[in-house]
Amino acid sequence: MNKTLTLLALVLATAATSFAGSAVQDSKKVIVSPAEGYLFNANEWQVDAYAAGAAGRFNHQKYNGIGGGLGVSYFFTRYFGIGVDDTLGSLNGNGHAYDNFSGNLIARLPIESWHLAPYGFAGGGATWGNHATAGNGDAGVGLEYRFTRNIGLFVDSRYLYGSHALNETLSRAGVRFSF
Repeated sequence: MNKTLTLLALVLATAATSFAGSAVQDSKKVIVSPAEGYLFNANEWQVDAYAAGAAGRFNHQKYNGIGGGLGVSYFFTRYFGIGVDDTLGSLNGNGHAYDNFSGNLIARLPIESWHLAPYGFAGGGATWGNHATAGNGDAGVGLEYRFTRNIGLFVDSRYLYGSHALNETLSRAGVRFSF
């Protein structure tokens, strides 16, 4: 009888220890997964659709214009990426087309708890319109707000400078899809 009780106690103690080990191991898996829950990630592609407004001087004339455009960006890390965008618009409401194509290096600082990422960018490209074409440089700042990991809103503004007396501000506001 003593041997049977001792054997039963040993089996129960072993079983209790094995169940306790499984619960601890499962809880470790739960602790690891929140690190993957960032809104702003490395290796992230972004597609932008936006409305735009421009004002300044180009080809020795003052002008303003409105339009829209599309952009694509890729972030190598959570903080640094590259992007290209193309903005089409109308100058001074007279039907003359305006086009700005830019490529930029982008630096952002995600604030996950607020769903925000302020960013800055610099690069260059080309501007067409008003019977002239100009190579240009640009620099700007912006702010992105993410509703979910994949959908957000953004607003930014850049200063464009270059040949043909290009001296303008181009501001954009739109929706951003990330994947």
